[in-house]
Amino acid sequence: MFSRSGWITMIAVVALTGGVAQAQTFGVELHDNLMPASGGMAGVSISRPQDLQSAINANPATMRQYQGTQFSFGGGWADANVHFNQAAPLPLIGVQPYDATSTQPGALLGNIGVTQSLDAAGLPVTAGLALISNAGTGMNFRGIPQSNSTASQLAVLEMVAGLGVDIFEGFSVGATFQLGTGYIDGPFSGIGAMTTAYGARGTVGANYFVTPTTSVGVYWQSEQGFDFKNAAQLPIGPARNVPMDLPENIGFGLADSSLMEGKLLLAADILYKQWSQSQLFGQIYDDQWAFQFGGQYEWNPRLRLRLGYAYNQNPLSGPVVTNIAGIPVPDGIPAARYVQAQFAAITQNRITTGFGIRDVFMPGIDLDVFAGYAFNASDRLATTTVSIHDNYWVGGGLSWRIGAGAAPTVATQ
Repeated sequence: MFSRSGWITMIAVVALTGGVAQAQTFGVELHDNLMPASGGMAGVSISRPQDLQSAINANPATMRQYQGTQFSFGGGWADANVHFNQAAPLPLIGVQPYDATSTQPGALLGNIGVTQSLDAAGLPVTAGLALISNAGTGMNFRGIPQSNSTASQLAVLEMVAGLGVDIFEGFSVGATFQLGTGYIDGPFSGIGAMTTAYGARGTVGANYFVTPTTSVGVYWQSEQGFDFKNAAQLPIGPARNVPMDLPENIGFGLADSSLMEGKLLLAADILYKQWSQSQLFGQIYDDQWAFQFGGQYEWNPRLRLRLGYAYNQNPLSGPVVTNIAGIPVPDGIPAARYVQAQFAAITQNRITTGFGIRDVFMPGIDLDVFAGYAFNASDRLATTTVSIHDNYWVGGGLSWRIGAGAAPTVATQ
């Protein structure tokens, strides 16, 4: 029988693996796109993050912008309709022509973080710890007989721990260690089962205030490898492992608050994701660029208004090999493209908005709310056409500033 902890884990996976990759991801990774404040600024956060989860999850050097003790709990709901039009049969994998929309529900995600500065102990250090919904995708056509129970689920939940350290005034560096739990089901029709694996990765970053109002940040993040044991059972022979890597990432960010007497913060981030070097996704995605632009206006000392826009390349690669993650895919290129379509994070243009209220219930408690929409997209992959529409997300978070953290920090100025 399933233990209580097993049921809790299963519920968490189901919640995460809704329409995540069709919502706010680059490929299958969320980055800071659904964080309480960054979510309203299209995920911009590499140099001047507006919530502590974003600082911990992206450029760890920016944790130094959070003083005292601070805690934040955030969450979001992301949903989209994913439609498949399969124009020709794929007999060796049991798929017949069909035209249907995935029945996979939206995704409910949570991100929790805490930071503690050690300045009171004479150390120019801020420590951070977070639980992050890092990556996921999901679609379900099991109710369509012609699909041969096509469905795929992927979720990666991370525990992140790290430090940010001041080297000299205005310049900080940081590092984090991420330990992830991954869950996969599919994407090989009729031969997959949900399997769990674990993987680790590291991030190092730096941030520098060129002037008191202008800052630049950069970080590098390693690959994160998972090996899903016995995840695919072929008709002949033993079960096969499915190796999967989340990619190496490089991020650069610029932020400036010199306009309108410091009330307007403008920021831009650039991400480069090296999918081609990763297992499983190396046969599905090309390397990808993503560009994020966000603004925040301080309406008054308590209210901040946010807008954002993001553009990313469609990462789906051209005609793929017929071996994905070491698993042979029969029916040639059309069947391989059918598998690829199950990871079709093809949305390229998205807009966001949000607001933040300081001291919302009592001094030291802040509220952030965000919402976003991605424009419809479609792509034809051999005999499979995939389209994504009605793509939206909403969320927010509450943050507590304790002690020295109750005063405004660099991150909120």
